[in-house]
Amino acid sequence: MQDDKLPATQAPAAPPARLTASDFHPEVLKLFDAYVHGALDRRGFLDRAARFAIAGTTAIGLLEALSPKFAQAQQVPKEDPRIQTENIEVPSPQGNGKVRVYAVRPAKPKGKPGNVLVVHENRGLNPHIEDVTRRFALEGFNAYAPDALAPLGGYPGDEDKARELFGKLDQTKTREDFLAVAAFLRKEPKGNGKLGVVGFCYGGGIAHFLSTRLPDLDAAVPFYGMSPAPEDAAKVKAPLLVHLASSDERINSAWPAYEAALKAAKVKFEVFTYPNTQHGFHNDTTPRYDQAAAKQAWQRTLALFERTLSGAPAKEPKAKG
Repeated sequence: MQDDKLPATQAPAAPPARLTASDFHPEVLKLFDAYVHGALDRRGFLDRAARFAIAGTTAIGLLEALSPKFAQAQQVPKEDPRIQTENIEVPSPQGNGKVRVYAVRPAKPKGKPGNVLVVHENRGLNPHIEDVTRRFALEGFNAYAPDALAPLGGYPGDEDKARELFGKLDQTKTREDFLAVAAFLRKEPKGNGKLGVVGFCYGGGIAHFLSTRLPDLDAAVPFYGMSPAPEDAAKVKAPLLVHLASSDERINSAWPAYEAALKAAKVKFEVFTYPNTQHGFHNDTTPRYDQAAAKQAWQRTLALFERTLSGAPAKEPKAKG
């Protein structure tokens, strides 16, 4: 009889250990953050990272190791039978004319779900943010992710090209596009009229922005997003849940002044700074991902949305006369 066991030389190889932020020199992580946010181009990163390329690595190898691995990190396949997906267009007369939106809803909702507006990072609607949008739908929400790059052809499939395109956007019009989507979702018949917004990096800044512009917003969750000007804090009416990384000087430096303004305005908010984390710690496509912090932030986000987005919105009081 033939032995069914494979010889040791043919045994399946164990998957490689996942890289984490601790595998990189802190200065390399700072350079990568600058690269991701446009302060350094590719050549600038490679030139400055070269001196940290030791033990057989190269600067190009460092960049490759830090770059997103979308397929490996996907949690919810597009074809998952528990969800329904479609691409819709929302009119935006004050913005770019129309907004392309990735819409994901539970396949078998229990009543009319609350709506979650998901705002991407500074690369447009890439596969990671599509996956995050599907994750919210699995939690029972109607989730909608606009693509700010749609006026320029949409996410191009390449992160460098996406960042380059992003710099060409008219941000005044882009912000109007997000406001248009928020107004659309308030009246979208498949939802219950309640609206929460969550955003990551650039999207965290947009979540903050929407909280200052939408007095009827039900909840806002910025992940490591740039704070608004302190004088805008008094405009915030929705409960805020702010997630910050401990090693993120670019974002964190602006937070104390805004936090003080929120307190002075008696805004309802919570802020959590996650120890030993990098900007982008929720993004599980790169080594900056921190599993424990990401899980905790996700659960806190879901808890807020479950409290604020269930049921029907409060009716506006009738005018007396």
